[in-house]
Amino acid sequence: MPLPELLDQSSGWLAWGGAALSALTIVAFIARWGLRFRLVGVSSFTLLLAASCWAFSVSYTPTVKVDGALRVPVVFDNGDDLVVAQAGIDFPPEAVAPTLEQLASNVRPGGRSSAVVSVRLRQLQPAGDGASKPVVLGELERSFEAG
Repeated sequence: MPLPELLDQSSGWLAWGGAALSALTIVAFIARWGLRFRLVGVSSFTLLLAASCWAFSVSYTPTVKVDGALRVPVVFDNGDDLVVAQAGIDFPPEAVAPTLEQLASNVRPGGRSSAVVSVRLRQLQPAGDGASKPVVLGELERSFEAG
């Protein structure tokens, strides 16, 4: 089952379960059952889970996949205007452009103060004596400006 569908179903079931537990809690207080305070905790936690699942389903956006792109780890993100990903030593040159496009498409604007983010793909190449130097394979800018 896909994640968005699972979130929609689980938030609905949790909401109905929380409502039923809340009704049972009211009955427990009227009947003065001994477990009435435990039911308060269980019902409030169930309603909290329902609200959390609903909020996550509203904010969830699946990752973008581009044909020909390879999966590379992001090694640096300053949270503002620069994202750097690390390509392996055997990274094929024809995969640079699709990989940069995929990385740029998956950068989210939330919390960034800059409207333009530079996405770089780098590779560490041997420089001799056990040292390596970073070489930028490609760079792409992603703009979050409206219009």
